[in-house]
Amino acid sequence: MLTLASKLKRDDGLKGSRTSATMSDSTRRVSVRDKLLVKEVADLEANLPYEGYYQGGKFQFETEVPDAYNMVPPKVKCLTRIWHPNITETGEICLSLLREHSIDGTGWAPTRTLKDVVWGLNSLFTGEDCDTRQADSPVFTLSFSLFKDLLNFDDPLNIEAAEHHLRDKEDFRNKVDDYIKRYAR
Repeated sequence: MLTLASKLKRDDGLKGSRTSATMSDSTRRVSVRDKLLVKEVADLEANLPYEGYYQGGKFQFETEVPDAYNMVPPKVKCLTRIWHPNITETGEICLSLLREHSIDGTGWAPTRTLKDVVWGLNSLFTGEDCDTRQADSPVFTLSFSLFKDLLNFDDPLNIEAAEHHLRDKEDFRNKVDDYIKRYAR
């Protein structure tokens, strides 16, 4: 896993000992990637809308950014145990934009950023129980229009959670609340 701050410090220390002519292509690619990441992480400071079944929970995600970023998507895993149709209890995530190849055109593209990943993850938490008071906000509208496919529980990763949601929304909410109290505080 990439620790961006230590990577940038290490690269700064190496700059004095190398000339740009001796730098390899992969070093330059990593440098471009790191510059992109610094900018994208700074952009993520903005507040995103947060409502729905999972409100009040604190969910941690691990993001591994490969050397070939932004040509390939980052790998994301949920570290917090959760009851969710698109996230397994072991942390695997079903998010269309994290797919490298997609026939429907919603998969990863070099024009996507970490902000898109965060918006996509956010959309997993603001599905059918979304607070419509926020629906007029530009971020919400953009997020909803880009990731509306995530509101569909017909093709879930966690089949048991999806069937639970379809069968009994109130009991589903209770189980989500229980998971938040136990694992997401």
